[in-house]
Amino acid sequence: MEGLLLMRCVMGMNLLYSNDRKGEYPDSWYAATAIPMERFPALDGAVAADVCVVGGGYTGLSAALHLAEAGMSVVLLEAQRVGFGASGRNGGQLGSGQRMDQEGLEALMGGPEAQKLWQLGEDAKDLVKSLIARHGQDCHLKPGVAWTAFSEKEAAELHDYGRHLQDRYGYSSIELLGKDACWAMCPSPAYKGGILDHGAGHLHPLNYAFSLARAAAAAGAVLHEGSEVLDIEEGAKLRIRTAGGTVTADHLVLACNGYLGGLNGQVAARVMPINNFVVATEPLGEDAARVLTRDVAVADTKFVVNYFRLSHDKRLLFGGGESYGYRFPSDIQATVRKPMAEIFPHLKDVKIDYAWGGTLGITMKRMPYLARLAPNVLTASGYSGHGVGTATHAGQLMAQAIQGQAEGFDTMARVPAPRFPGGPRMRSPLLVLAMTWFALRDRLGV
Repeated sequence: MEGLLLMRCVMGMNLLYSNDRKGEYPDSWYAATAIPMERFPALDGAVAADVCVVGGGYTGLSAALHLAEAGMSVVLLEAQRVGFGASGRNGGQLGSGQRMDQEGLEALMGGPEAQKLWQLGEDAKDLVKSLIARHGQDCHLKPGVAWTAFSEKEAAELHDYGRHLQDRYGYSSIELLGKDACWAMCPSPAYKGGILDHGAGHLHPLNYAFSLARAAAAAGAVLHEGSEVLDIEEGAKLRIRTAGGTVTADHLVLACNGYLGGLNGQVAARVMPINNFVVATEPLGEDAARVLTRDVAVADTKFVVNYFRLSHDKRLLFGGGESYGYRFPSDIQATVRKPMAEIFPHLKDVKIDYAWGGTLGITMKRMPYLARLAPNVLTASGYSGHGVGTATHAGQLMAQAIQGQAEGFDTMARVPAPRFPGGPRMRSPLLVLAMTWFALRDRLGV
């Protein structure tokens, strides 16, 4: 019944407006602490550009920035506000490699391609760090992301993976954490060990998105907010229509991720929107050391993953919880408080000051979907929770491909991207069944 309700709910639902106020950011800690961003005007009338970018998250903003820096004329259309979607709401973790681990990529793609994908993942991290160094304002970029395990078996598997990265890829930034070392870093009774990736990092995601927007505009890109794309007419000259006007362009970049809607069926068949939730507690003061003793971010080994870190004002930012509908739950605090209390029992009654949800895009393989939809239409989305670096890099790769340098884009595009089974009407109920099964496995510890 839940699956049928979800199917009925999502058909005809516009996720751009289903859970949020039009033209407004969510009531998140990120929005409350971000450097204010002036509104960009809506598209009004007919304009022409070398490239039209649809979507104002990391992917679209990065594409616009790199294209403008290369001297191309760029118009970016964002239905809501820049950084409105997952780019401004996520856990702020800048991870290493790809969303699929390297052992999985070796099995899927073979050793040489896995090596290329690993290097692209490292390039993505370096790109984010360099962009923040050049343009970042109060992004609070800090090193360190830990993966923590619920059992000694899982901890041993993480240690083996850390050694694999060292031996196969020469990656020496992994610190192996036994039970005592893990406790010293994160004094939760839930965790039995893990690894700490010193080459990864964490940041303020909305300020980072704003920095990309300001940089793109300064480079000459024209950004329009409140400009939902209603129709795309393909051809040698593309026509992209909003309620306020039309862009005629030689090239199109589709960078909508979980908010694509019905703009392109080929992408929609491979990228599914799902929701995720985050809370920010009151400032913890000295009690912050009972959560983390090092300024790192954490993600654990559950399929319905818990992820968290301390903010610069010593709040716990905790993401997690299960929700199988496209409407946000009526009480996001309660949704996230449950897993948070399982990890930190002493915080079961802590005051929560902010709670918000967001929509991201996932794929069957949990690898991003990059594709040429037409000779002059490129797309990238479906980052599956690994988008801070990968989405930023995908924007750069598409900008390079438009300029005739497509090696990186083509490497990512060779990763298989199967359709979700059953088409749009069946994929949501199937997701409900799959997520219910994995959530049950998490609870049983299998």
